[in-house]
Amino acid sequence: MQKLEYKNEMRYKELEFDIRKSYLPLWQKKTRYFVLMGGRGAGRSTASSQYVVSKLSIKDYFRCALMRAIHSDIRHSSWHEVIDRVEEQEVRGAFKLTENDMHIGYGRNSIQAHGFRASSGAHSAKLKSLASYNTVWIEEAEEIGEKEFTTLDDTLRTRRGNIKIILTLNTPPKNHWIIKKWFDLEPIEIEGFYKPKAKEGIIYIPGTFRDNLPNLDDHTIGRYQRYKIDNPAYYWQYIEGLSPEVVLGKIYSGWQVINSIPHEARLIGHALDFGFDPDPAAIVSIYYYNGGYILDEKLYQTRLLNEHLAIFLKSLPQAPIIADSAEEKAIEDIRRHGLNIIGAEKGPGSVKAGIKEVQSLKISYTRSSVNLQNEYENYAWKINKDGDNLGIEDPNCANHLLSAARYGLTTLAPKVERVDKRKILRELGKRQWEMNLKPTNPV
Repeated sequence: MQKLEYKNEMRYKELEFDIRKSYLPLWQKKTRYFVLMGGRGAGRSTASSQYVVSKLSIKDYFRCALMRAIHSDIRHSSWHEVIDRVEEQEVRGAFKLTENDMHIGYGRNSIQAHGFRASSGAHSAKLKSLASYNTVWIEEAEEIGEKEFTTLDDTLRTRRGNIKIILTLNTPPKNHWIIKKWFDLEPIEIEGFYKPKAKEGIIYIPGTFRDNLPNLDDHTIGRYQRYKIDNPAYYWQYIEGLSPEVVLGKIYSGWQVINSIPHEARLIGHALDFGFDPDPAAIVSIYYYNGGYILDEKLYQTRLLNEHLAIFLKSLPQAPIIADSAEEKAIEDIRRHGLNIIGAEKGPGSVKAGIKEVQSLKISYTRSSVNLQNEYENYAWKINKDGDNLGIEDPNCANHLLSAARYGLTTLAPKVERVDKRKILRELGKRQWEMNLKPTNPV
């Protein structure tokens, strides 16, 4: 630990922070991108909150946005950390602090909470107001998508001070956009896991709980260590900070990649998941072939009106269109264009039941279905901080094409199976079929 005395405009008190040496680049470097990544309990949030509070009261221009995927989640994460640092320094009275708005001001300088989305499933927040900010701290950065980050990155353009974007997160799987964008992966002896190595242009500060032992109690340390035996996959990713081959809690598995649609494959329908911005509209074509189903991505695009979707659907080979039955108005808008579109068949617990039904099928997807592949590899159940599978979809996983596929398969596959069974009955003869179903008595 290194004591950092930070001179500021508060004449009655100087701020003093005990900073772990590895985090000092936050203060010393003028690089745009800082990635603080690794296992749980490494002190990333503490160091980041120390940094923004220390900068708030200096003469230099400082406007900081505390960000997370969902706005309300900020209150119990980065905002809570910032308030803790203010209380530790006993300087609350020097700042203009508004709890409801999650805002701290000191002269012209400020720290303000801004979510990428107002709530789960909501559209993106307007980020144009962040143009004048020179510092952004994104907590749990693995929760946001690359498009959201790029929009933010392009928005920050002030000339008043060096722009600094701080991302704090647990190490995500190898297919996550943060890993692909900023890291190379080194194979290690532990099968299915990799060690991240930063590319040029960023400051990467790794860490695990062992780097932060003075600030952890014995119970927490013991719990982290027990995961190595009780839940090894969770331990290597969330405690040791390694990047896994496969996302923990992965929902779908066993799907195959094929180069193209076989000529003998039969198109049974198209499936549509509505979206606008930031969520894209997603369309996938579904084929039946050799007792299984082939998915072929057709559309993955934002800001398309229903009229545009109808025009695109008309360009596809004619087949039934299955869409989210919750979007009745959108379905009717498209139907008015002369298209055969219906809502997916749903029942109680339709998402979990649908996932189970889809997983029971033999499924392939085309190599050109890039977005579908990315969703398939990263679609997972939500895992809590103790490594338990909560049995609900992780709201931070993109699933637009997968949702479309689920609508289509759960509606069309049972019909296909019934038709296929009747075909078999005709070919074999009903009597022979019944004989084959009768149990044979042992001799």
